[in-house]
Amino acid sequence: MTTDRDTHRLAWTRAALGDPAATLERASADASFRSYWRGASAGRSWIVMDAPPDKEDIGPWLDIAARLRAAGLNAPKVHAVDRQHGFVLMTDLGHRLYLPELSEATVDALYGDALDALLKMQTGVDGTGLPRYDEARLVAEMELMPTWFLQRHLGFTPECEQWDVIESAFRALVNNALAQPQAFVHRDYHSRNLLIVEGDNPGIVDFQDAVRGPITYDLVSLLRDCYIAWPERRVYAWVEQYRQRLVAAGLTSADGARFRRWFDLMGLQRHLKVLGIFCRLWYRDGKAGYLADLPLVWRYTREVGNQYDDTRPLVALIERAIAGRDLTRPVEVA
Repeated sequence: MTTDRDTHRLAWTRAALGDPAATLERASADASFRSYWRGASAGRSWIVMDAPPDKEDIGPWLDIAARLRAAGLNAPKVHAVDRQHGFVLMTDLGHRLYLPELSEATVDALYGDALDALLKMQTGVDGTGLPRYDEARLVAEMELMPTWFLQRHLGFTPECEQWDVIESAFRALVNNALAQPQAFVHRDYHSRNLLIVEGDNPGIVDFQDAVRGPITYDLVSLLRDCYIAWPERRVYAWVEQYRQRLVAAGLTSADGARFRRWFDLMGLQRHLKVLGIFCRLWYRDGKAGYLADLPLVWRYTREVGNQYDDTRPLVALIERAIAGRDLTRPVEVA
């Protein structure tokens, strides 16, 4: 069924391209209210981002795209913008997401390119004026876990002493994040937001939530991806190689043990947040697909959290709340 928004989007695209015969078909949607459309015109492909202005602000996306491109990174190039109605016409980086093409045979090369790009982001992207990944933001993200995962998804309401366990772990994770050197942070640097682009790999998308924050955040997003897992030994080998590059670039002087702790606990902060976000996407937004990814996120949380005294009690609390449940099954509403 065609809506007024569909009609307006197509008309705007045709006007921006100067082609009354241009066509649009859905390319993808994401966890926000944005949607993406692939346009065809005179034998060339384009992408249109549709961000309804009452729900999404395209300003941050445009700002970060410009910063990434200025640093020599392969973010989409903007061709036309309608800020009033929330449309952006941009270059098409293609169909080849990292996720379906990652394998034992390809991962070292693909992650090699992604880590090269990450180093360029952390050393070359201008972070002036970006929001800071401060305590308030870090805590607000983690609080999604008890609200949406424990209470809404598992039907488990913590008692007073259990809240103390949660808050103690949160404090340790905040302290870990704030102790790290701060740099440009993409915030969703993983296999569903990186595209294989011959000659200029990777293509980078979904960067509009970028901030200035902990130096390990994007590294853990990539290497402990919520959609694909790699053996622990291999992950820590990549971490150590990247740490050495950061040291050489003058971004940190942390030794291997300290950097590994930064990495582990930063990942735990992120995965606690994601447990909440994936549940919220179903119960609030009706997007059920993310529930299938909860077991991997919980596995990361359990395995990493049990390595550290500061977070082990929280893992035990969550395990009691789960009580063997199938995390992929939504709560039945009477």
